[in-house]
Amino acid sequence: MEAKLFANQIIKWYEYHKRDLPWRHTKDPYKIWLSEIILQQTRVVQGLPYYEKFVTSYPTVFDLAAASETEVLRLWQGLGYYSRARNLHACARMVVDDYGGKFPATYEELLKLRGIGAYTAAAIASLAFDQPNAVVDGNVYRVLSRVFGIKDDIASSKGPKVFQKKANELIPADRPADFNQGIMEFGAMQCSPATPACGLCPLSLECYAYNHNEQLTLPVKTKKVKVRERHFNYMVFRHGAHYYMKERGPKDVWQGLFDFYLIETAKEAATESLLEQLPGSVKTGAVIEDDSQLYKHILTHQRIFAKFYLIELKNKSSVAEIDGLRACTVEELKELPKPILIQKYLEREIF
Repeated sequence: MEAKLFANQIIKWYEYHKRDLPWRHTKDPYKIWLSEIILQQTRVVQGLPYYEKFVTSYPTVFDLAAASETEVLRLWQGLGYYSRARNLHACARMVVDDYGGKFPATYEELLKLRGIGAYTAAAIASLAFDQPNAVVDGNVYRVLSRVFGIKDDIASSKGPKVFQKKANELIPADRPADFNQGIMEFGAMQCSPATPACGLCPLSLECYAYNHNEQLTLPVKTKKVKVRERHFNYMVFRHGAHYYMKERGPKDVWQGLFDFYLIETAKEAATESLLEQLPGSVKTGAVIEDDSQLYKHILTHQRIFAKFYLIELKNKSSVAEIDGLRACTVEELKELPKPILIQKYLEREIF
């Protein structure tokens, strides 16, 4: 299919079918950047409330840069992939400190910012500054592979380069923002993964996958994600009105978030064996008052099974043996940033 015809069809489809989303009513690079970071690995329906919370709490990049990391993580709670939130905060500070609060207008300069890769840089450059930089995400892979019959493996080192080159050839210089948003929207709504609406597709006559019945085999992705199963046993220490939590450390997937004392085991553990693993004076006289249901938490590479064991401490000084534990009231627990797994337990059992 000719590049101009393809671009025109995508833009025409987009103008008629596009969803009414707040970041599509602005050229403010701050708000466009916020939406792009929030929507990475997140569906629009889930990400939209977070976008609105961030814009309300931090109307400008100066407001976000001035916030503490704990505040940002608390607002992000529930979205997962918390490195995005830490990078978001660090990037805001870079924009304020190094660029006077103004996002750079070119793809090359945007790439220098914390947490901004090729896709996000292209999105901001095109949507905020009308630069002809093509975006390539999962939706774009799917549309291009099906329409043009591209069978390069998107999980290989070569594949993404092939798709990026093709997208760069297709993007029109006069309407890069509409094209980029259009092709992503087209992939999300029309050319969907399992049930593409081929019968109503304006590209079907020229579409390789439709004409060869290969919609469900394209794009090609051969690598499989290896999922690891883990068992978390959380010891919920309580003394009077206080619960004891700790902050996850550097290089942790939950860095900056708070959870309880953790004993990880290879499989579901017996209560007696968990008590034996408690530190010295904490173990002495420790009695499990209650144990929770089994909670299941799915991450990209991990499947976590967690149980929570409520332990009433006879002497609060005994937890001094455990580094990093912090006494919190119920109200303080509500304000701390926590993994969604911990939040679910607290809402069910404590709050």
